[in-house]
Amino acid sequence: MAQKLFVGGLPYRTTGDELRDAFAQAGEVATASIVTDRETGRSRGFGFVEMADASGAQNAISMWNGKEFNGRMLTVSEARPKA
Repeated sequence: MAQKLFVGGLPYRTTGDELRDAFAQAGEVATASIVTDRETGRSRGFGFVEMADASGAQNAISMWNGKEFNGRMLTVSEARPKA
């Protein structure tokens, strides 16, 4: 079952494809998206990656949480449902 991850601390120039490629090292990526500002269209510095299974999600958290990605430290955790 797919598991969605929150990815914070992304460099503002990161693309969805770069995010997908980075997380594919940990397992199969179902989707990868970067959240953008509605008015300017610029990245807000965080996004979401949906891993195909729970083991891939855990691998991704272990691989990327607290690690550097293009000059910035990432925060990776299981995504919480919208309130």
